[in-house]
Amino acid sequence: MRAKASPLHHSDATTGTAARTFSIGGQELAAPKAVPGLHLVATPIGNLADVTLRALETLAGVDVIACEDTRITRRLTERYAITAELALYHEHNAAQARPKILERLAQGAAIALVSDAGTPLISDPGFKLVRDVCAAGHAVIAVPGPSSVLSALSVAALPTDRFFFEGFLPAKEHARRARLTELARIDSTLVMFESGNRVQDTLRDLAATMAGRDAAICRELTKLHEEVKRAPVAELAAGADALETRGEFVLVIGPPPDDAGVMGQDALDDLLRVQLARGSVKDAVAHAVELSGRPRREVYARALELAKTIGDGDGED
Repeated sequence: MRAKASPLHHSDATTGTAARTFSIGGQELAAPKAVPGLHLVATPIGNLADVTLRALETLAGVDVIACEDTRITRRLTERYAITAELALYHEHNAAQARPKILERLAQGAAIALVSDAGTPLISDPGFKLVRDVCAAGHAVIAVPGPSSVLSALSVAALPTDRFFFEGFLPAKEHARRARLTELARIDSTLVMFESGNRVQDTLRDLAATMAGRDAAICRELTKLHEEVKRAPVAELAAGADALETRGEFVLVIGPPPDDAGVMGQDALDDLLRVQLARGSVKDAVAHAVELSGRPRREVYARALELAKTIGDGDGED
């Protein structure tokens, strides 16, 4: 049976008579009615088999599932024969949908919030809803499970004792480069999302700001064509043109090396080459001095040497 679409508004949120069940491998299992409140349910990021038993029981036991896209969530509910109603909750309708969710919670409903994939609120809408639900005195229950952030960290072979989650970088080139320059100052592993149509440009921008770091490109995590590439940032950027760009990407950038106070010669050369290919010697030097920790006179002299191998280059003036 198909999960039904719902406008999130019922005169009585607690009087459903439909059987609360789900199915695994053809075996139908009963689910108790979920306790009233907002249940934040993590869903698979790719492989539908990654869903937890508790998540299935919760989705089958709530009165309605609020989701970003009913077509995507329906794949999960149909796979496990869950017949709960589906209602849209995303960034474009959130202002209108939140009051309806709060009204149903006030009537004693149990509502699940899911994202298209992974854990709700992680680069997905939901923060304002959780804030308002808490302010209204209703319960908020976490049902943990899959997360692309943690999955990428676990397979990247990079330090995980401290990490900084950036989410999606700015789409526009200038803003993205500026943000990466700020992130380069953070002494921890960095995790960021990127789309397939921008991942190649982002890798080149990373090479211009963090050339000396190790990194991992994680594509299509948990899916059939999962792929993880591990190499220094500069090497990954050099192979960007040959990168398969279909799918979803998580980029993991290792922390700066222990001697990162002063950038090594090879990393400095990589940084200068990228910058010289994009602009003038003056701009390349200014950028490299800020990131390398080396004296300006030294960086300028090296930039002039490298410029000769790239082309005539622009002068300082």
